Amino acid sequence: MKKILFLLVLLAGPFLVKAQFGEEPKDTSWKTILRESNPMINDLVHTRLEVRFDYAKSYLYGKAWITLKPHFYSTDSLLLDAKGMDIKEVALMNGTAKSKLKYEYDGMQMRINLGRSFKGGEKYTLYIDYTGKPDELKAEGSAAITGAKGLYFINPKEDEKNKPTQIWTQGETEANSAWMPTIDKPNQKTTSEIYMTVPSKYITLSNGLLISKKNNTDGTRTDYWKMDLPHAPYLFFMGVGEFSVTTDKYKGKEVSYYVEKEYAPVARSIFGNTPEMMKFYSEKLGVEYPWQKYAQIVGRDYVSGAMENTTATLHQDGAYQNARELTDNNSWETVIAHELFHHWFGDLVTAESWSHITVNESMADYSQTLWMEYKYGKDAGDAENLSGLMQYLSNPADSKKDLVRFHYFNKEDVFDLVSYQKGGRVHHMLRNYVGDEAYFKSLNNYLTTNKFKAGEAGQMRLAFEEVTGKDMNWFWNQWFYGSGHPIVKIDYNYDDANGKAMVIIEQTQKTDKIFRLPIAIDVYNGAAKKRFNVWVENKVDTFYFDYSKRPDLINVDADKVMLWAKTDNKSSENFIHQMKYAGNYLDRREALDYFGKKNMPELAWGLTDKFAGLRRSTIAKLGTSKMAENADIVAGIEKIANTEKDRRTKAAAIAYLAKTSDAKYKSLYDKNISDSSYSVSGAALEGLIGLDPANGYVLAKKYSNDAKGDLGNAVNDILMKEGTEADFDFIAKRFDDMPLSEEKLGATASFTSYLEKVQNIANVKKGIDMIFRFRKLIPEQFLGFVDPMLKGGLTKLGKAKGKDIEDYINEGFK
Repeated sequence: MKKILFLLVLLAGPFLVKAQFGEEPKDTSWKTILRESNPMINDLVHTRLEVRFDYAKSYLYGKAWITLKPHFYSTDSLLLDAKGMDIKEVALMNGTAKSKLKYEYDGMQMRINLGRSFKGGEKYTLYIDYTGKPDELKAEGSAAITGAKGLYFINPKEDEKNKPTQIWTQGETEANSAWMPTIDKPNQKTTSEIYMTVPSKYITLSNGLLISKKNNTDGTRTDYWKMDLPHAPYLFFMGVGEFSVTTDKYKGKEVSYYVEKEYAPVARSIFGNTPEMMKFYSEKLGVEYPWQKYAQIVGRDYVSGAMENTTATLHQDGAYQNARELTDNNSWETVIAHELFHHWFGDLVTAESWSHITVNESMADYSQTLWMEYKYGKDAGDAENLSGLMQYLSNPADSKKDLVRFHYFNKEDVFDLVSYQKGGRVHHMLRNYVGDEAYFKSLNNYLTTNKFKAGEAGQMRLAFEEVTGKDMNWFWNQWFYGSGHPIVKIDYNYDDANGKAMVIIEQTQKTDKIFRLPIAIDVYNGAAKKRFNVWVENKVDTFYFDYSKRPDLINVDADKVMLWAKTDNKSSENFIHQMKYAGNYLDRREALDYFGKKNMPELAWGLTDKFAGLRRSTIAKLGTSKMAENADIVAGIEKIANTEKDRRTKAAAIAYLAKTSDAKYKSLYDKNISDSSYSVSGAALEGLIGLDPANGYVLAKKYSNDAKGDLGNAVNDILMKEGTEADFDFIAKRFDDMPLSEEKLGATASFTSYLEKVQNIANVKKGIDMIFRFRKLIPEQFLGFVDPMLKGGLTKLGKAKGKDIEDYINEGFK
């Protein structure tokens, strides 16, 4: 599962992390509870479901035939998860005959008396007739998965304008048992058949292959989906709606993309790298994509980022991007890679308990680095890896959490920056330590040894030990079963008289824990370097290097793989040499960051860096530096604005020039105002408005019909600042039609300010209703962050408009 993280990830910083994953409960008794794997008393073998949907009530009418067997010991009872259901019948099947069984049901679980004792391995089949009522179930989600009712009816009565009617399911962690009776634990595996009866206008999607479609006399259709390979109950999926289906192929297997019809022309542009990803991961792991097909579907109002349901990944509608947005970049590409990789780590081999979620999520997180490195080069992979490291380091509280979490308050708590981002960086270090060949051969060993079964961190350690011949306990104890990360200070001393360089590495973290770190140190003279592989093992370690000529640079962690926070006390000359010769993405980024902080002219070197991301960040640094108006700097940025191929970097250069308000760039803005990239077009519009502010409103309205991203931000800003009472319908519709996004959150303040100018009180209330409609879409876990932002502007609006509007606003927050 990819926990996106709603629109606030880029906005809230450390506050978000706290809001996202919650404060630690005051009752700490949970710290003494061992969260072990669910006992295997009965094993799922096969699940057959027949379901139909009541859209008026948001009910599911289901019949289940569940085949099980005692795991080892004989048993005469069965405990099934079945949340919030009406149970009509429970019976034991004997051929086609049914024998009713006694059971106890508390609304969440059924304890069934099987009528006799079954021996270990002896199969039996239960029949259950039931009704699922997901909207009546009181179940708490988390910040990562903001709902836990399992089955979601989207606009079932078709009373929400411009929203399609859909059904989709979300099983992780243990929510599928709200719509199907099962043993809803990750260490269970079962094959499955699902018969879905739906209105004939709808398309369905589920696990495995679509075997048949049967048209019924009542205007419905029954689709039969079959999964003949075992997978965990939380990975079961049903999707229903009006979708356009675009198909690709991978080695004869269907690869399909289910999207709303307006996105059909760009479905392949969004998801089209999938077959190449399947090939890359299959070859890298030495394990072919193991499932019958691979489908991806986009669901409205989805409660998370994306979910790796076996053969049927569900994405939130943030995946939707039009052709102009995709010109800038596919913002969903790493999510697509993440969910696909789960089909090896998570689906083929599944974490045996939520304590071991690292074997699912850390792997999928790291797959994003692997894909970016393969597809776009090592710099892109390193940039993705650094992004994960910075996210993890952004919340100091996470340093207290083990990667393998045997103690937690709620199982949802493990879906955090530790299980994802920290775990991904742990694997980056592990790959570097054992080497590429051994790393991927070890992953192959883990997958092939445990395929179609549950796995845990200890089994992954054994897989690495078997391949490498190394005892890996120290690494697993430190990084998987331990918490935190090193915080280091690196100092350098040079004794020219005796020809000795000293590198002093001090671990300064405020714990008694000292980390053991194998690192590479490169010593440079000119372009030549000599590598030394050393171990950091003490609170303070000093390493000595002989020299006849003082080194130009000593580069600690030369491969830039360490999961640490560091203060690296290099000199300006060292960083200049690092920029010229060290070569890695992080080497160059560190140097450019240093140049920016020191206002050094060498910062301009970043304008010609080979990686667009560094060129772009250099432009941003120069814009706030003392060198911003330097003629050579401006000339370099002019060149980027005219010749750059990367659209976001070109836009950054144009935006830089727009701040000069120099009329000589008008032709540049005119040339780019209709660019296919929203970023470029938005920067050009800012430039034109800067040259002719009085004409800004006219320009903004002219380009408002197709304006998202940076162009949308520029248009919204001008329209809401300059708009009049007569523009209410146009401006309000534009705001209301914006999707749940960072842009809409930012536009809310401008829209509220605009409403202060509106004299028609009915229209003011319409505008307020639109803001509260937006607020209603925000998961409850984030309202603590969002509401203060909304209340500031709305309170000001209420005071400007009087008591009637103040009361109206207060009522909206109730």
